[in-house]
Amino acid sequence: MKLALWQRFWLLLSGIWALVCLLSAFTIVAFSEGEAEKAWQPALLAFAVPALGYLLAWGYFRLRRR
Repeated sequence: MKLALWQRFWLLLSGIWALVCLLSAFTIVAFSEGEAEKAWQPALLAFAVPALGYLLAWGYFRLRRR
């Protein structure tokens, strides 16, 4: 499976982004007593931001190809 350069960069940056967000969420759960609901925001952002970035980049390169 051959990926375009932008897809490789997206994969790298998405992995870093998800790791940082999930570490933030786990830190909130581990060290904040009674405030575990605050951990949902970084956990959701760990998946929503890369997905939105992929859709935007895919759309840009698809329109540019035409």
